[in-house]
Amino acid sequence: MQISYHGHSVVRVKTDTHQILIDPFITGNEKCDLDANSVNPDVILLTHGHNDHVGDTIDIAKRTNALIVAPNELADYMGSKGLRVHPMHIGGKHEFDFGTVKLTQAFHGSAFTEDDGSIVYTGMPAGILLTVNEKTIYHVGDTGLFSDLKLIGDMNNIDIAFVPIGDNFTMGPEDALIASEWIHADVTVPIHYNTFPVIEQDPHKFISQIKSGEGKVMEIGDALQL
Repeated sequence: MQISYHGHSVVRVKTDTHQILIDPFITGNEKCDLDANSVNPDVILLTHGHNDHVGDTIDIAKRTNALIVAPNELADYMGSKGLRVHPMHIGGKHEFDFGTVKLTQAFHGSAFTEDDGSIVYTGMPAGILLTVNEKTIYHVGDTGLFSDLKLIGDMNNIDIAFVPIGDNFTMGPEDALIASEWIHADVTVPIHYNTFPVIEQDPHKFISQIKSGEGKVMEIGDALQL
């Protein structure tokens, strides 16, 4: 399968049969190279309800009828918009026709801000373990450092991990290095940085200090085969 990175926390996975988008923050994201009007996912996976992660999910799913897989309250909210959803919760795993999804803990918030400024609570945030053809991708989501990341790493053979490094809202580089060591993925890719001034970081400096597996900076639009 092909895995590509599209700025902030946007990851796309293409298998022989499906196209999967994770946290499609496209419109309003100057770091994203995708076009919200032409992407054509079969599935959208969401880590939590913040607008810079839900992004264009509603418009894309209305156009494509993509299945939205998300933590329960966020899935319910998306379902209230008339979209096709599959709710899950932390610790739960489900086998889909495109692969297996398991949600992990993430220490963060989760709420969606409507156009009128009203805020909708969208439950617990999560990380996503996506396994396709015996290959496992771990999108850690927005989180601070927590010790169960070591347990998650020990329990799963993770081929590639997408780890936030931006600081302020999530782990910074120092904590993300500890997280990467605990997760011990074959490849660690930094995400959630440089989208806004407050989360500016040097991803090359970060990967140069990774001690477990290979660190890889994926530039916008970069893809790799897994």
